[in-house]
Amino acid sequence: MIRFVVRTLGLLVIAAGFAALVVDGTRSIAATDVRIMAFGDLCVTLFPAKFLLLQPLVERQIHPLLWDPVLLTLFRLPTWLVLALIGLFLMWLTQRRRTEIGYSSRP
Repeated sequence: MIRFVVRTLGLLVIAAGFAALVVDGTRSIAATDVRIMAFGDLCVTLFPAKFLLLQPLVERQIHPLLWDPVLLTLFRLPTWLVLALIGLFLMWLTQRRRTEIGYSSRP
Protein backbone atom coordinates (compact mmCIF):
# COMPACT_ATOMS: atom_id res chain seq x y z
CA MET A 1 0.00 0.00 0.00
CA ILE A 2 2.74 2.46 0.92
CA ARG A 3 4.60 1.59 -2.27
CA PHE A 4 1.51 2.54 -4.30
CA VAL A 5 1.18 5.88 -2.51
CA VAL A 6 4.85 6.80 -2.90
CA ARG A 7 4.87 5.69 -6.54
CA THR A 8 1.76 7.78 -7.26
CA LEU A 9 3.37 10.74 -5.54
CA GLY A 10 6.47 10.23 -7.68
CA LEU A 11 4.37 10.25 -10.86
CA LEU A 12 2.60 13.42 -9.74
CA VAL A 13 5.92 15.15 -9.00
CA ILE A 14 7.26 14.13 -12.42
CA ALA A 15 4.08 15.52 -14.00
CA ALA A 16 4.56 18.78 -12.08
CA GLY A 17 8.14 18.93 -13.37
CA PHE A 18 6.89 18.49 -16.92
CA ALA A 19 4.30 21.23 -16.37
CA ALA A 20 7.04 23.53 -15.06
CA LEU A 21 9.08 22.79 -18.19
CA VAL A 22 6.11 23.72 -20.38
CA VAL A 23 5.57 26.94 -18.42
CA ASP A 24 9.25 27.86 -18.77
CA GLY A 25 9.08 27.14 -22.49
CA THR A 26 5.96 29.27 -22.90
CA ARG A 27 7.52 32.16 -20.99
CA SER A 28 10.68 31.89 -23.08
CA ILE A 29 8.72 31.96 -26.34
CA ALA A 30 6.61 34.91 -25.19
CA ALA A 31 9.65 36.90 -24.07
CA THR A 32 11.85 35.85 -27.05
CA ASP A 33 14.51 35.14 -24.47
CA VAL A 34 15.32 32.15 -22.28
CA ARG A 35 13.31 32.42 -19.06
CA ILE A 36 13.84 29.69 -16.49
CA MET A 37 12.27 29.76 -13.05
CA ALA A 38 14.72 28.72 -10.38
CA PHE A 39 13.55 26.34 -7.66
CA GLY A 40 14.25 28.99 -5.03
CA ASP A 41 11.89 31.41 -6.77
CA LEU A 42 9.14 28.79 -6.63
CA CYS A 43 9.77 28.23 -2.92
CA VAL A 44 9.63 31.98 -2.25
CA THR A 45 6.37 32.21 -4.19
CA LEU A 46 4.74 29.29 -2.38
CA PHE A 47 6.09 29.94 1.14
CA PRO A 48 7.14 33.62 1.41
CA ALA A 49 7.36 33.88 5.21
CA LYS A 50 8.70 30.40 5.98
CA PHE A 51 11.36 30.43 3.26
CA LEU A 52 13.07 33.47 4.77
CA LEU A 53 13.36 31.61 8.08
CA LEU A 54 15.02 28.62 6.43
CA GLN A 55 18.55 30.05 6.15
CA PRO A 56 19.01 30.96 9.84
CA LEU A 57 17.44 27.65 10.86
CA VAL A 58 19.78 25.58 8.71
CA GLU A 59 22.89 27.58 9.62
CA ARG A 60 22.24 27.50 13.37
CA GLN A 61 20.54 24.16 13.94
CA ILE A 62 22.19 21.87 11.36
CA HIS A 63 25.43 23.18 9.82
CA PRO A 64 26.45 26.34 7.90
CA LEU A 65 28.06 24.32 5.11
CA LEU A 66 24.73 22.70 4.31
CA TRP A 67 23.26 26.07 3.40
CA ASP A 68 25.97 27.64 1.26
CA PRO A 69 27.23 24.97 -1.12
CA VAL A 70 24.36 22.48 -1.00
CA LEU A 71 21.03 24.25 -0.59
CA LEU A 72 21.97 27.39 -2.53
CA THR A 73 22.99 25.23 -5.47
CA LEU A 74 19.69 23.35 -5.22
CA PHE A 75 17.69 26.59 -5.12
CA ARG A 76 19.47 27.90 -8.24
CA LEU A 77 18.58 24.84 -10.35
CA PRO A 78 15.58 25.00 -12.69
CA THR A 79 12.30 24.00 -11.09
CA TRP A 80 11.52 21.37 -13.71
CA LEU A 81 14.86 19.66 -13.11
CA VAL A 82 14.49 19.52 -9.32
CA LEU A 83 10.94 18.20 -9.54
CA ALA A 84 11.91 15.60 -12.14
CA LEU A 85 14.83 14.40 -10.02
CA ILE A 86 12.67 14.12 -6.90
CA GLY A 87 10.00 12.22 -8.84
CA LEU A 88 12.52 9.88 -10.42
CA PHE A 89 14.06 9.21 -7.00
CA LEU A 90 10.65 8.31 -5.59
CA MET A 91 9.98 6.01 -8.53
CA TRP A 92 13.39 4.36 -8.13
CA LEU A 93 12.81 3.97 -4.41
CA THR A 94 9.59 2.01 -4.95
CA GLN A 95 10.65 -0.29 -7.78
CA ARG A 96 10.40 -4.02 -7.27
CA ARG A 97 13.55 -5.98 -6.58
CA ARG A 98 14.73 -8.10 -9.47
CA THR A 99 14.81 -11.81 -8.92
CA GLU A 100 18.25 -13.26 -9.20
CA ILE A 101 18.55 -15.73 -12.03
CA GLY A 102 19.96 -19.10 -11.07
CA TYR A 103 18.84 -19.08 -7.44
CA SER A 104 15.87 -21.04 -6.18
CA SER A 105 13.27 -19.12 -4.25
CA ARG A 106 11.92 -22.31 -2.67
CA PRO A 107 12.61 -22.95 0.99
